[in-house]
Amino acid sequence: LVVFNFNFFHFVYTLIRVNLFQDETHYFADKDDLVTVMAREHMEHDKVEYEQLRKDSKNAIDELVKISVCLRRDMQDMNPSLLFDLQKFHPKAWSVWLDHKNNYIRNSIMRNIAQGIEEGFFRPEINAKVMAATRLEIIQLGFDNQVFPPEQFNFAEVQMQIFEHFIYGLLTDKGRKVYEKYKQQTNPIELIPQSI
Repeated sequence: LVVFNFNFFHFVYTLIRVNLFQDETHYFADKDDLVTVMAREHMEHDKVEYEQLRKDSKNAIDELVKISVCLRRDMQDMNPSLLFDLQKFHPKAWSVWLDHKNNYIRNSIMRNIAQGIEEGFFRPEINAKVMAATRLEIIQLGFDNQVFPPEQFNFAEVQMQIFEHFIYGLLTDKGRKVYEKYKQQTNPIELIPQSI
């Protein structure tokens, strides 16, 4: 359900790729240290944003609608090769991402699914652990340039299609009706504060 917000991290990563942090006055041991520190800080910021979003949500579906708005916002200008470059060139930062993904994001997904089942919006036979693992891997699949070449696919559209497919797979008839109603009635701009 959650993808960490890459906008700030992407900005720092872009600075590194064009070598704007080469002078000796910075406080980082090397580029990998800078990326790792920024990745960790950015993920902590995202935790705060998504926890506030969760607290402000009326139910599991309301949370999903708000997450979809965040995803649209965050994916607009993101380079799809970001995760693969992170894995290849910054192993410490990649390890931080994997820990964040496999702990915080996984637990958030499982919590939302359990809540949605309890509320009668998600199908009761769903195994939250299986669906959380599936969602996490499908998030990364959307970043794969071999599967979704950038010249053929819009990255944000790929991520939103995958997200919608995941949500519809969870919903009961009751949940689908509520989800559709939320989508029709919601003004995305009003949903998510830009400065959490």
